[in-house]
Amino acid sequence: MTTDPFGTSGRREAVLAAWESSPTRFREDANAEEDLVLGGYADRVLVELAQNAADAAVRAGVPGMLRLWVDDGVLIAANTGAPLDEGGVDGLTSLRASAKRGADTAGRFGVGFAAVLSVSDEPEVRSTGGGLRFSAARTRAHVAELGGVAAEEAARRDGQVPVLRLAWPVDEPPTEGFDTEVRLPLRPAAEPHVRDLLTGFDPAILLSLPALAAVEVEGRLVERSMDGDDVVITDNGLPTRWRLARASGDIPAELLAGRPVEERERSRWSVLAAVPVSPDGVLLHLDGEQVVHAPTPSGEPLSLAIRLVASFPLDPARRRVSPGPLTDFLVAESASVVAELASRLAAEPSALALVPRPALARATLDAQLCSAILAALVET
Repeated sequence: MTTDPFGTSGRREAVLAAWESSPTRFREDANAEEDLVLGGYADRVLVELAQNAADAAVRAGVPGMLRLWVDDGVLIAANTGAPLDEGGVDGLTSLRASAKRGADTAGRFGVGFAAVLSVSDEPEVRSTGGGLRFSAARTRAHVAELGGVAAEEAARRDGQVPVLRLAWPVDEPPTEGFDTEVRLPLRPAAEPHVRDLLTGFDPAILLSLPALAAVEVEGRLVERSMDGDDVVITDNGLPTRWRLARASGDIPAELLAGRPVEERERSRWSVLAAVPVSPDGVLLHLDGEQVVHAPTPSGEPLSLAIRLVASFPLDPARRRVSPGPLTDFLVAESASVVAELASRLAAEPSALALVPRPALARATLDAQLCSAILAALVET
């Protein structure tokens, strides 16, 4: 008999009762989940899985290991670190109610797991302390049994239901050697896209998620190590050296006054700027279009050829940086860190590539950063 350590039966009853008693609750849940899947979290499934693995490693205080692969149409993400617990279940089954409130975790809003719905209708989480299974089909069946407004709304949506609100227990353990495993049976149309994402996995994501020591992607091993002050990321035996500058501190209380309650509990700020360099310290060209990372990729373009990771406040979809005093403060701190990085490369003519040109800025935040960095470089 399947055990139910997280009380999913009671959780389902509570959600179904809410859907039955409120004429709008089902619609609200369906709209919120759909907005995330179709908008902010589309194409982020690997990033979100990596971020969850990094947070689990932080909570357990161990070097994180993540393995990603596709087996018989199922995307599997197995990681070491803290196993699924009651707080984690709360976060998975509730929108914007994250258990990850620590200052060192990357997750913020408890909604990143919704990214899995962009590729799967039946996500499953196996962990050493128990697991969960979500199911669009089973949720539709329960909604049909409810009848009333909820069933009418589901019919109006052609059967689209909020999948992550109802969970069922899972007894199967994760793959040996790992503490948690996410299994995503892929929709047939999604599998080629997922394989493209795996092939295009960005090794430099380990700069943003330092708790991950290694990621294995379909047999391709990406490892992170330190060599003096530099980070070396090795991709299948090929190393890339990154020269860093970083800073962190406490956010002034007045800058948090207008921020959401749970965000105010994260009172530390941090900035990291990184560029690839040769073994003798010569700046190398950073390929591709850059975006601001906060800490994982946002939708904010960056015209400077640099990896910038900063704790900017983001909108709920984690695509855009929210304007305001806190962002202005972090723009200034980011400028100082980039100027420090440039000073470490000042003996190299190639360091001129770090001088921004505000006229080429691609968005409002990019223009702010370019102007602030240029001013800081003049002072440096």
